[in-house]
Amino acid sequence: MSIHEGSYSSDPSLGSELTRRFGLTTATALIVGEVIGAGIFLTPARMAKQLDSPLLLLIVWVVMGSSAIGGALCFGALAARFPRAGGGYVYLKHAYGPRMAFLYGWLSLLVTDPGVTAAMAAGLSDYVGYLSPLSIWGKRATAAAALIVIATVNLSGAALGSGILRALAAIKLGLLGFLVLWGFAMGAGQWSNLSLMVERSPAAAPLISALAGALIAAFVSFGGWWDASKLAGEIKDPERTLPRALLLGVLIVTLVYITLSAVFLYLVSPARTDSEQGFAALVGEALFGRAGGVVFAVIVIVALLGSLAAVFMAFPRVYYAMARDGLFFPSVAAVHPRSGVPVRAVALQAALGVALVLTGSFEQILNYFMAPTLIFLVLTVATVFLFRKGSPPLETPGFPLAPLVFLVPTALLIVAVVVGDPVRSFVGLLVVAAGVPVSAWVVRRRAFAQPRVEPASNGSFPL
Repeated sequence: MSIHEGSYSSDPSLGSELTRRFGLTTATALIVGEVIGAGIFLTPARMAKQLDSPLLLLIVWVVMGSSAIGGALCFGALAARFPRAGGGYVYLKHAYGPRMAFLYGWLSLLVTDPGVTAAMAAGLSDYVGYLSPLSIWGKRATAAAALIVIATVNLSGAALGSGILRALAAIKLGLLGFLVLWGFAMGAGQWSNLSLMVERSPAAAPLISALAGALIAAFVSFGGWWDASKLAGEIKDPERTLPRALLLGVLIVTLVYITLSAVFLYLVSPARTDSEQGFAALVGEALFGRAGGVVFAVIVIVALLGSLAAVFMAFPRVYYAMARDGLFFPSVAAVHPRSGVPVRAVALQAALGVALVLTGSFEQILNYFMAPTLIFLVLTVATVFLFRKGSPPLETPGFPLAPLVFLVPTALLIVAVVVGDPVRSFVGLLVVAAGVPVSAWVVRRRAFAQPRVEPASNGSFPL
């Protein structure tokens, strides 16, 4: 049966429509849950070592936080205009056409999504191995088991998956809040460490390279806030809810990162800062003595479980949207009538993630594909300028400052990434380029499952 006949699944018991059931809390929890992972337990030490200045560290967090807020305002406006599952995929499709959207999905499905998922699961297994020693295959089996468990929870029902997501996000924020309060309250640090000194030591890394490295690390730590827009097809009142969730989520993450970095600097003197020794080891020792590593291992495991719960809700919606549009296997658009979940899309993400962790082939993926990921983000946010000229024009809060605050530093990061590692960046871009002839074939062979619908006169997107 052809796609034009409207068949999305070979199983008649499965539908193809998602239900609007999530509110502001779930959308915000997805951002907090995904973004605050293991990275924040590593980056403060590395950034402090590179920058050698509390003032510069604060400036980097503020710059990246402001950039993320600008991007969130743009994604919120786009989500309000196009409240359908898929996020950036949908915006790219309507701005640049199906081939560009396919390339985004190509990169997401084959590379970045399974790579991110596998990296999170592997990080979790490393911390489990800290609590109980594991062999290499033991860690891989633990990572695979974590993916299977989280995927099973999501397959069991959208309500259960969102409930687990909210609970893990709340526990994560509670634990991190406790660390900050306990860190300052116990008086084990030095307030002088937080003096906003500008002068750097002669042994510090050159300022330009230090800033570039710190900005890249900060961007990676913020990475993923845009994924909440992928749930637009399941958000109640998305025109109001998603812009609020994106802004609130980014603000919470920024506040968490600044306060965690502050307690790190308070507890650990600059002389003891070691980029090879992470936040968990240094602060854990200062707060809890010899048991510090165990305490922080548990906290990081909770943080990573929350991140996995978030990505299993967000990532599969892109594959679902591609299938609905005829750019992927139609059966992947199947939605279970009882669970309300795109079951085959979730299962596909789990299978690819498990394959990567079992083969150990994910470790270089994020390094190779950071440049293409950044480029797609820039192209997505840049669509607000195109839709601004539409009828009706897209209303973006803070335009044109909001998109520029995101686009300028992100474009500079692309340059820094490519210059810093041209070989890996070239390989990543080559993989995207390999999808160009595939996109031409797919678009030619598979017309959209639904006709393209233009925005209504009130600026909303009909479903």
